[in-house]
Amino acid sequence: MAKTTIHKIMAKKSQNEKICMITCYDATFAKILDKAGVDMVLVGDSLGTVIKGEDGTVNVTLDEITYHTRAVARGIERALIVADLPFLSYHTSDGQAIESAGKLIQAGANCVKLEGGEFLANRVKQIVSFGIPVMGHLGLMPQSVNALGGYVIQGKTRDQKEKLVKDALALQDAGVFAIVLEGVQSDVAREITAQVCVPTIGIGAGPSCDGQVLVLYDLLGLDPEFKPKFVKQFANGAADVTGACQNYMVEVKKGLFPSRDHSFSAPEISVN
Repeated sequence: MAKTTIHKIMAKKSQNEKICMITCYDATFAKILDKAGVDMVLVGDSLGTVIKGEDGTVNVTLDEITYHTRAVARGIERALIVADLPFLSYHTSDGQAIESAGKLIQAGANCVKLEGGEFLANRVKQIVSFGIPVMGHLGLMPQSVNALGGYVIQGKTRDQKEKLVKDALALQDAGVFAIVLEGVQSDVAREITAQVCVPTIGIGAGPSCDGQVLVLYDLLGLDPEFKPKFVKQFANGAADVTGACQNYMVEVKKGLFPSRDHSFSAPEISVN
């Protein structure tokens, strides 16, 4: 199949075709997701929690996102690769933001994602002006969790709702091709989706968004203890992996593995 582009993603909104995005951090899973037909893979700063085992995303560095973007790019032929701009990689100046975004594009990303609304509109314009597509991110923004007072659902008050709508329109005008809405009340996400011309990608934002994104490890059920309301586990991954490893250990201890089928031996020599 042909490579997915930002224009194909944007067209899905007018075609009423839902968009599927899943996070990805390595080449092996990238190949699987690509063959599955996922529209976009996100090299997310969520790697801070699911890969590095940290409490949040603020300690993820640009070098780490770059490393994982290169790995993912080696496994992708068709899906659109989105790479997160991590905390403090685009905050200090337009020049810093452009340089950081360019580094991710050179690593194999097709576009970048950043968190923030109207106050970042001019910065988004600058990045886009250099030919780098940008995806926005509003609502619960993990990089701003300290300012938000934790992982709190957004859009509960009239002021929050009005600000989210205003931020979404500002990002649209700045040139983003899509906007992630995370942890936003469903009615607010529905209104934003109706007002903007670009696709909205929801995570914990209800069914009215133009698409959805989940962390790969969450939808696979690899951490059964982490199951927030917005996550549906589509597999029992933790149990399956545990069972496979236990079966391996049993066969090793009993001398059943490796068998002759999994061993190398000298070829038989025929005597004439």
